[in-house]
Amino acid sequence: MASAVQPLRVCLRACRCAPAPQRNFAPRPRLPIPIARRAFSSTPAQWRRATEEDEGDEATEKRALTKEELEGMGVLEGIWDKLPPADRHSMERTLNSVEAEAREAVAPPKVLMKKRFWNDEESDSDLITDEQNEDMFDEDDIMSMAHGKFEEFREYREYARIAAWEMPLLSKLARPFVPPTAEEPLRFRYTSYMGEFHPAENKVVVEFCPKDLPLDEAQQLKMKKLLGPRYNPETDIAKMSCEQFEHQAQNKRYLGDVINSLIEKAKDPTDMFEDIPLDTRHHTFRVKPKFPKEWRMTEERRRFIEEARQKSLLLDKAKEEQGALVDGPVRIQRFLEQPAAFGEPQYATQQPRGPAARGRF
Repeated sequence: MASAVQPLRVCLRACRCAPAPQRNFAPRPRLPIPIARRAFSSTPAQWRRATEEDEGDEATEKRALTKEELEGMGVLEGIWDKLPPADRHSMERTLNSVEAEAREAVAPPKVLMKKRFWNDEESDSDLITDEQNEDMFDEDDIMSMAHGKFEEFREYREYARIAAWEMPLLSKLARPFVPPTAEEPLRFRYTSYMGEFHPAENKVVVEFCPKDLPLDEAQQLKMKKLLGPRYNPETDIAKMSCEQFEHQAQNKRYLGDVINSLIEKAKDPTDMFEDIPLDTRHHTFRVKPKFPKEWRMTEERRRFIEEARQKSLLLDKAKEEQGALVDGPVRIQRFLEQPAAFGEPQYATQQPRGPAARGRF
């Protein structure tokens, strides 16, 4: 009887009209839950048997009930005694299921303790996920490939917003172009890969013309000879590069030192390399054909062509009046309208007589 009355008591308490106070659960610290562990032993655990104290627990619970609950409990016990055994069994199954649901309803919310090792440095608790059953797909989401495509679209939209709203603001920082002066003969070129690291990013290229350097003609010629294959005799520009250091500033500084040393060597009057000709074998001179000046259409040539056309038209008109002008389409049409009066050639109708002669033909 006690097993059947206990679910009824739980149902009565769950159906009371007294509002349950709201619980404000403070965030618990992510600490390991202390669990009481049984001491190590080779014997199985022995649970205590039921005693008279357990029977006293039911009496204590009855004293905690109100008068109305006790009266309702007595009415239910009377009804329970009058029920047939089959109805009692079905009622017990129903009350047991209701008891389980009521326990889940009144149970405090479970706070999942996350793994401290992986989430120790995470300041936002919303980003801490329970790593249980993460790989299970419940057919309520899109696949990983679709998520990657959405991420690509988000990146495109982000750059579109930057181009629409932030890039126009750079016009305030624009400066007018100032051509380089005579004191700036060197032109450096850098390579930058936006948003990523590249091993070729430290490369620096410098270009300069020997005529822009503070040298006379003999020193400029010596500078060209010292440059060797780095000098382009067709454009009169020297080109050098460096990428042996880690940073661009280091490579730029190295190129500046090399150019300074070349200028010092070119100014050295001890040996001007006058007996050595300028070597241009490293460069291939390509002849680029240009449109002839004689073929250009000028006003005089346009008048000459027009006069030649008029003379040709007058000559054709005179021949047409005399009947000496040959009309090609008319001649072809007359030839096609003539009957086929030509016979077959004799060499096509003659048959060979006698056996063919041996040997080569």
